[in-house]
Amino acid sequence: MDALRCITPEDLTHAREEFLSNRASIIAKNAVTSAGIRTAARTPEGVAANAMSWDVEVTQGSRTDQQRSGRCWMFASLNTFRYRTIKKFNLSTYEFSQAYPLFFDKLEKSNWFLENILDTLDEPLLGRVVSYLLRDPVGDGGQWDMFRALVRKYGVVPKEAMPETACSRNTREMDKYLTRYLRGCARTLRNGHAEGKSADELRPMKTKMMDEVYHLLVTCLGVPPTSFDVRLRDKDNKVVLSGTFTPQEFFAQTVGMELDDYVSLISAPTADKPFGHLYTVARLGNVYEAGGVRYLNLPPERLKAAALAQLGDDLPVWFGCDVDQSYVRDEGIMDRAALDIDTLFGFAVETCMDKAERLDYGESLMTHAMVLEGAKLDDEGHPTLWKVENSWGKDHARDGFNTLSDPWFDEYVYQVVVDKKYLSDEERAQLDGEPIVLMPWDPMGSLARCM
Repeated sequence: MDALRCITPEDLTHAREEFLSNRASIIAKNAVTSAGIRTAARTPEGVAANAMSWDVEVTQGSRTDQQRSGRCWMFASLNTFRYRTIKKFNLSTYEFSQAYPLFFDKLEKSNWFLENILDTLDEPLLGRVVSYLLRDPVGDGGQWDMFRALVRKYGVVPKEAMPETACSRNTREMDKYLTRYLRGCARTLRNGHAEGKSADELRPMKTKMMDEVYHLLVTCLGVPPTSFDVRLRDKDNKVVLSGTFTPQEFFAQTVGMELDDYVSLISAPTADKPFGHLYTVARLGNVYEAGGVRYLNLPPERLKAAALAQLGDDLPVWFGCDVDQSYVRDEGIMDRAALDIDTLFGFAVETCMDKAERLDYGESLMTHAMVLEGAKLDDEGHPTLWKVENSWGKDHARDGFNTLSDPWFDEYVYQVVVDKKYLSDEERAQLDGEPIVLMPWDPMGSLARCM
């Protein structure tokens, strides 16, 4: 037996003696075993640097709560929408229905999945592509381009027109049974192909499957409205909007933003994704006719400059990040200086990889979408701290708001959505180019779904 390949009794004795001879290690052990890693590593000076005072700020309505669902990307998108509605009609607060886009996202993702299954009938079942498709066909997660596609096709509705249900508040059961059904559909389609059925024979089978998906979703979420009555009152109780609207008419009346003007910028410094290029991800999307996602990869400084410019024009900014990294959750603080993990353990854990290496080695990717609503600036006008509206309810953090430090932005913010007018002429020209196609499992294909 090669001792160098195995853990020997001598190795254990050495490790134990080395640990117990170090006073700092013993103190860290006592603290972590009593309170947990992050509580023991919490740095009061770092937390104190996250005081909520802002040089640039937009003022939002009441906090929203995605509850036990992975709809953060929908909530973030609708929070940017409702800001415009609140401002336009002088409202105290407002909420669009989040169950309404959830219904159509599940419906469209089901169709997207079945189309991908039909497109890969000759791929091996255990190959990487089909295995990827089967892994999570209709999960809650998403990106801005996917939400934009839903709104273009289906519009928006007031919260009261399609309220929350048990299955929208906690999507686990609905997702479980819809996923099971769709995997069964994939088996049926692949078996039919193996038996020699033609595409003309498989298509009607897929249509019947989609009818049953619709049936399942209505059972869980209710029937989405095709029209509804609205009566909005402003802060002074004056009626400012009334009538009967379709979802598309309601979006035009209450939000009215030019969806195509808003583009996704990502910041991924890996060798395979040079900055200044447009990217898409194979087989990633929801609404089939809208196509997939598209985003321009730029250094974090450009994402920050565009976000700050949009905030300066009194508009919030959708962004995606890896929320759990260096995160003091109870206080809603995203700051590398607020937790000192490396000192606690006595060696590099938090800092053992840089941003590109974390992406390449599967340590980090976008997990959560929120809204930037303010910034603190230094004497030269550069951001030092950002105000964040989360969608975990008013009792989370500080009245539902988080902060993130500018160094944390550099490391863990992966995507912002801004009006393309804030980009340079060269960057806007790059948006019109042909995107480089990334593999479906690329980290930039991750979907915001944190709950």
